[in-house]
Amino acid sequence: MIELRSDTFTLPTQEMLDAMPKAALGDDVYGEDPTVKQLEALAAKMLGKEAAIFMPSGTMANLASLMAHCPRGSKVLVGNETDIYIYEAGGAAVCGGVMYEPIPTQPDGRLLIEDLEKAFPDDTTDPQFALPALITIENPHNRMGGKVLPLSYLAEVQAFAQSKGLPVHMDGARIFNAAIALDVPVSEVAQYADSIQFCLSKGLSAPVGSMVVGTAAFIEKVYRLRKMLGGGMRQSGLLAAAAIVSLEKMVHRLADDHANARRLAAGLAEIDGIEVDMDVPTNIVFFRVTAEGFTWQRFVADCYEAGLNIAELGHGRIRAVTHSGVTEQDIDKALVIIRQVLATEKVLSV
Repeated sequence: MIELRSDTFTLPTQEMLDAMPKAALGDDVYGEDPTVKQLEALAAKMLGKEAAIFMPSGTMANLASLMAHCPRGSKVLVGNETDIYIYEAGGAAVCGGVMYEPIPTQPDGRLLIEDLEKAFPDDTTDPQFALPALITIENPHNRMGGKVLPLSYLAEVQAFAQSKGLPVHMDGARIFNAAIALDVPVSEVAQYADSIQFCLSKGLSAPVGSMVVGTAAFIEKVYRLRKMLGGGMRQSGLLAAAAIVSLEKMVHRLADDHANARRLAAGLAEIDGIEVDMDVPTNIVFFRVTAEGFTWQRFVADCYEAGLNIAELGHGRIRAVTHSGVTEQDIDKALVIIRQVLATEKVLSV
């Protein structure tokens, strides 16, 4: 089976598996796991922040970050196409008493400054209004096709947030993909946000976990919230050992995933009955099936039967995500499968 549903399907490398049983361990809820401490120091250094904390998942990492930034009864400004708003079960509202204010998302993933401005009441002293406490951005942007936000735009958002006295949180689940696409150190991307969440278990191929980075004071708040949310994992150095390998060995190879995604998009563009977004800066490809006789549900099911696993991700579009478990040969085979699936319908309809 060629697995293109997500880069969360990556498997740990042999080097990660070898590192895990050798990890020095302690109780991380007490702050005493040396391997977790090593991972957190490495992540903070790479992103140019004071401190970091190891989290069980990206969802909890974002949730704890939002709760650390936002008092109850305040608003968080989120893009209406972001993962935080759509795919994280309304956690900030449920657990933190924080109201989501959805902002229109542009095709390139940006939230326009004028749209962010509209979320602020003219009179911030009027007690009728919940006040914004945080601006969130997603980079790269998943549902917009892995689009990378320009550094100039990130600077613009940062300046706007500072003018309002607000912090910026970046959902950077794939922030290393953004850095590779921009050909800059990841710290160059991270400098424009007060806090960042990034995933270890997507393209970086670690088995479990995400990181939150920010100031030491902010991370101390997230540490308390992680405990409250049930994210303390005790001897989590077993997992941190694999994550260290992912940060040290798996970052630069993300360029291979980007090349494979562009290869897939170019091949899809040559297939009748497929409409593909050719702007592929990272490892995500979105396309539609326009061939007669196909719904996206039928197309996905037929591809699965033929050995290709893909999925719909919003607005009837199909997403394919390249990763360390997918080779150039797998991409070429996937294109063959798609051609055969579409050709089968043509034969049946004759």
